Amino acid sequence: MKQGVHPENYRLVAFKDMSNEDVFITKSTVDTKETIDVEGVEYPLVKLEISRTSHPFYTGKSKLVDTAGRIDKFKTKYAKFKK
Repeated sequence: MKQGVHPENYRLVAFKDMSNEDVFITKSTVDTKETIDVEGVEYPLVKLEISRTSHPFYTGKSKLVDTAGRIDKFKTKYAKFKK
């Protein structure tokens, strides 16, 4: 293994899933200015939009997408160009 390639500043960091408020703590070198208090201990905070606790692949649940509404909007918008 090469010397001096890997970062030395690993520390415990809290990652918060903003969609379901789940917080998990792991080691990371990410820089952040925000902090969060978890069980009386203050950790640097990284906010996530999606994580393993909210991603449809891991949860088995899928979000309902209004495809019919989008298709109808598209058809009405471009109906005037129809020959």
